[in-house]
Amino acid sequence: MSTETPLTEASWLAERLLSHGWRVATAESCTGGLIAATCTELSGSSQWFERGFVTYSNEAKTELLGVPAALIAEHGAVSQAVAQAMAVGALTHSHADIAVAVTGVAGPTGGTPDKPVGTVWLAWAQRSGVVHAECLHLSGDRAAIRQATVAHALAGVRLRATPL
Repeated sequence: MSTETPLTEASWLAERLLSHGWRVATAESCTGGLIAATCTELSGSSQWFERGFVTYSNEAKTELLGVPAALIAEHGAVSQAVAQAMAVGALTHSHADIAVAVTGVAGPTGGTPDKPVGTVWLAWAQRSGVVHAECLHLSGDRAAIRQATVAHALAGVRLRATPL
């Protein structure tokens, strides 16, 4: 996991995306738009940030990203399957070359024995069809969990923003 600040990660990501002529889209649940906000905090981000979807509710995941309601019902919103569907949906509904999606339990409430507070699924999807997912088990308060998720999401885009 990245130990850099989210803004530092965004700066490095900007360089990588610009060098490849790529743009990114975000699909966010537990971060509520923080990934998009971090990206657009940088001047010139319109050259590489395509759009962001804040899909906090299950209905928004379905309506805006095309995540099947049955998938959410079967696996739960905080799952690998839903994170991957969110990332693919962000690509489908944008002109981006790569997308990142996050869904998780930032707390302090909402955790379950199977998905305790700090459980976050991230997924990255590329136009080439490559989709990667990862589960984090974070600790700390709500703000710490969300900030760590933002930094990890951006670091993951930077890592994967390499044309095949």
